[in-house]
Amino acid sequence: MKIFSAQQIYEADKSTIKKEQISSEALMERAASQLFEWVHSRLRGTQVNIVLFCGIGNNGGDGMVLARMLHEHGYSTKVYVVNYSDTRSEDFLLNLNRLKEVEVWPDFINESSEMPELSPNDIIVDAIFGIGLNRPPSPWLGKLIQHINASQAFVLSVDIPSGLPMDREPWHASHVIHSSYVLTFQVPKLVFFLPNTGIYVNQWEVLDIGLDQEYLSNTQTDFELIGRPEVLPMYRPRLKFSHKGTYGHSLIVGGGYGKIGAVQLASNACLSVGSGLVTVYVPKCGYHSLQTAVPEVMVLTDADEENISQIQLPFQPTVIGAGIGIGLNEKTVSAFGALLKSVSLPMVIDADGLNILSQHPEMLKDVPELSVLTPHPKELERLIGKWDSDFDKLEKTKAFSSKYKVVVLIKGAHTITVLKDKGYVNTTGNPGMATAGSGDVLTGMITGLMAQGYPSLEATIFGVYLHGLAGDLAASTLGYEATKASNIIENIGNAYSELFRQPEQATQENN
Repeated sequence: MKIFSAQQIYEADKSTIKKEQISSEALMERAASQLFEWVHSRLRGTQVNIVLFCGIGNNGGDGMVLARMLHEHGYSTKVYVVNYSDTRSEDFLLNLNRLKEVEVWPDFINESSEMPELSPNDIIVDAIFGIGLNRPPSPWLGKLIQHINASQAFVLSVDIPSGLPMDREPWHASHVIHSSYVLTFQVPKLVFFLPNTGIYVNQWEVLDIGLDQEYLSNTQTDFELIGRPEVLPMYRPRLKFSHKGTYGHSLIVGGGYGKIGAVQLASNACLSVGSGLVTVYVPKCGYHSLQTAVPEVMVLTDADEENISQIQLPFQPTVIGAGIGIGLNEKTVSAFGALLKSVSLPMVIDADGLNILSQHPEMLKDVPELSVLTPHPKELERLIGKWDSDFDKLEKTKAFSSKYKVVVLIKGAHTITVLKDKGYVNTTGNPGMATAGSGDVLTGMITGLMAQGYPSLEATIFGVYLHGLAGDLAASTLGYEATKASNIIENIGNAYSELFRQPEQATQENN
């Protein structure tokens, strides 16, 4: 699913109005009808106080239409107009008059007004600001937002939480609505998925308001949201007459004294995601534990007992995943640099492999094109430098990716895969995956997918999605706290099955 900018959404509105030859007011009526149907289908006439805070722009106009529809269906409503400017949109004024025609009389709130009384039992509809917010709310508006947040009521935001801009972090963190639920029109917004802005959105749902599909289909966006519909077409089915050689030979290079477990996890994940063969290259100290823990992998050992000192390969691997648990020993750094110079096909580089690159940036020129770098936040910071905001982080990651022609992960609750100027936002995963070894599993999975012939970008997008889905399945039975990296591996097969499971309703209809 594409993630559009505010300007692109405005253009979609204009294109819809022109193509369908309707008014902007009619489009507003359509949007508010979707809001009403969502609310009405859940409340079913339940008598609860619904308090609507409407701004004086088009977002407030949406709130006005919703208030009218709620009133017409017998709901108890109270409407406040948040009077933050002398300028009002035409559609707001039109729907304000229509609201008065059904004898609903809003109260106007301005800087001198007392804060309205709110109860934790109320349902609050936030329709103050929309996606066009381009300046900080004035201090009195900030106090009103704080008052709403302090009410402990269920807060339903229209399109986006008020006070949250579309293209930057908030000016004042406390001057943003903390939404219990956001009903967003047509497409999700990027700010829902970034660490410092997603915190204002507890849950969200897209309402289809029928914007011009031709415009939406033909318009290129900087970001895409990756869910099941996006990854299913990437899957490459296994062929009946294939064999283990058909699905590639992965090499995992890593490990050091006390960190062989990282290689165990990565190589096991690599096999579990479907790599035909997996060989690991480790110091001598890792030989016996690997042969015991993962008997399906082949083991090559370095001459050094505790560290990798030189990497000599008796075969040509399909893909190499390197860096997990490898350490920063001087001989290891030299061996890693030599490995980079000897490899021409894309690699997967993680952990200390990334730290070596950040300490020796001259090595970056030797990283094969379209290699995949999988840093956690601190490793990313060492590579691209400090950032001022999540948006600055995205821009710096894009610049780094473009300069070195590599795929870069921005790990987080919604991991973002970046290649040059394009980002792919993942939708699977949970807090239980914030555990030791989870990143090693991801490295092994991406390596295993690349071994099977998936291009590095697809392997990364697909691997991140499967990794998160396996983690979700693990946490669903174990809980967040008890989920371990090895549990993620155990659920890779279940994740594949879940990917192809038909929805229950569709299955019943087919029967």
